[in-house]
Amino acid sequence: MSKLIGYDHTYSTTYHPQSNGMIERFNATFVPQIAKLQDKENNNRDEFLSPVVFAYNTGTHSTTQYSSFQLLYGREPRLPTDGKLSSFTFRKPSDYYAQLKKSMTLIHGYARENIIQKQQQYKVQYDKLRPDPHYAINDRVLIRRHGLQNKLE
Repeated sequence: MSKLIGYDHTYSTTYHPQSNGMIERFNATFVPQIAKLQDKENNNRDEFLSPVVFAYNTGTHSTTQYSSFQLLYGREPRLPTDGKLSSFTFRKPSDYYAQLKKSMTLIHGYARENIIQKQQQYKVQYDKLRPDPHYAINDRVLIRRHGLQNKLE
């Protein structure tokens, strides 16, 4: 399924959390939620894992304006309070795949537009507080050299 929707699985090195930024961001949200709910005496955090993950996955993200569930599955989650399920059926699996692909393309396109718009808003806000550097000719400046260097350089 991951190849059909164009998803590439990547690995990160151990003990290098910077390379796994999205997971670290999720953990920054997830751990305090579990800590609020668990009973410290009984250490019952495992009882709250599924509800907290479900709440996170079905919550609308402020940047994309979509839930993680909707971005992954191309539809809203079915909740117990939703009542009767839809009776819509597909004649062939390829019909379902075509509809799913169309839905995912639309959702991802709108989410991408929302992300770009939010990034522009963040940039405007950041630029308000950051003064432009003023350099004159012959000013001394430090230059950072990127790339691999030898041990003795």
